[in-house]
Amino acid sequence: MKTNLKELLEFPTSFTYKVMGLAKPELVDLVVEVVQRHAPGDYTPQVKPSSKGNYHSVSVTITATHIEQVETLYEELGNIEIVRMVL
Repeated sequence: MKTNLKELLEFPTSFTYKVMGLAKPELVDLVVEVVQRHAPGDYTPQVKPSSKGNYHSVSVTITATHIEQVETLYEELGNIEIVRMVL
């Protein structure tokens, strides 16, 4: 049985994106820039380096208002050149 993300969420809802990318100084700014386009707000991203320091994970929590917003952000965050994965 396949469960749809849309069926699991009630909007508005708090939704956290975890973005993994190369450990470049611009990673956080690029992530916040994309998030601001679709969910304007005042964000304080959490940043954690990988054990070897080659990658950083950036976690940002938004208040999502509809499923299309959630899906668009997944797609656009994944399109950032230095991003390797979005969870």
